[in-house]
Amino acid sequence: MTAPPEAPPRKRRTPARADPDRDLLAAPAPAAFVPLATDRLTLRPLRPQDAPALHRLIDDWEVLRSLANLDYPYPRARADAWISETAGELAAGAAYHLAITGREDGREMLVGVVGLTLEPARRAGRLGYWVGRRFWGHGVATEAAGRLARWALAHLDIDRLVATVVADNAASRAVLARIGFRETGVGTETFRARAGKLPVVHLEATRADLSADSQPVAPAAAEAAPSAHPLVLVAACALIDRDGRVLLARRPEGKSMAGLWEFPGGKLAPGETPEAALIRELKEELGIDVTASCLGAFAFASHAYERFHLLMPLYLCRRWKGIPRGQEGQALAWVRPDKLADYPMPPADKPLIPLLRDFL
Repeated sequence: MTAPPEAPPRKRRTPARADPDRDLLAAPAPAAFVPLATDRLTLRPLRPQDAPALHRLIDDWEVLRSLANLDYPYPRARADAWISETAGELAAGAAYHLAITGREDGREMLVGVVGLTLEPARRAGRLGYWVGRRFWGHGVATEAAGRLARWALAHLDIDRLVATVVADNAASRAVLARIGFRETGVGTETFRARAGKLPVVHLEATRADLSADSQPVAPAAAEAAPSAHPLVLVAACALIDRDGRVLLARRPEGKSMAGLWEFPGGKLAPGETPEAALIRELKEELGIDVTASCLGAFAFASHAYERFHLLMPLYLCRRWKGIPRGQEGQALAWVRPDKLADYPMPPADKPLIPLLRDFL
């Protein structure tokens, strides 16, 4: 268990004016929010009818002792009020507090709560969760918090996740470590249920921390590899429309560096040319048809990642057949050249931006 399922009231912010040249989706529309599933659990918005079960689970000293900003005992009326507040925060795209549910005897049951509160100024999301004592020791926290963490970095306009854990909660620190969080410091925080300030541990995770590509190589695999940094060949394409805008695609959840924006493309198959790879990838990713004669070599990127070295030629294309649509559920954005730097991109793509901007 870590940060509480509710936070002190925040000042209202005046919504920023929309930028017509920026199609970045900072958060999905509330009506389009789809519950997140794992092998055993479902993470969905809280409902008023969850209040009795939520109160039974959280009004437990062993649960509340690790949650800041909450009183013990926990008032029953507070459960109703807080669930109503979570609906407003979800509608505003300010926070995502979700019920963790499972199934028992064919019926849905509430197991706990997992939440993410956005901190736009830091481009961060604060992760928190708690699980009813009855369900401890079954991996529920790791499964639920890990699912929300990966979803958030893939779909929200943030660069990192942060969390705070009371220092004597070793189990919760272990949960976050399994997900990919790193301890970054210590401090103190007031815990109302325990009537005082207690030492806490601060943790953080980025896309690299949650990516499979960032995990250590097993000794046997390292010995089998001919090089510590194998060369990976990837072809990318900057599609340019009649208005001079460039198409960017957001890496979907489940892929390394999910949530970052990139030029469409993909890895070369054995024996495949960059042009052939792009023709295939653009059809698979965007549903468009491109011919080799419409692909013009422009520049290339060479970047050393932790586990491999990427070599990526970038092609330009102004003519294709069809309307680009994300075939893998990925978001797309047509971006003017002077706005390309506003979009968070993988390190290998960034050096290509000034070249492309100056050319266009």
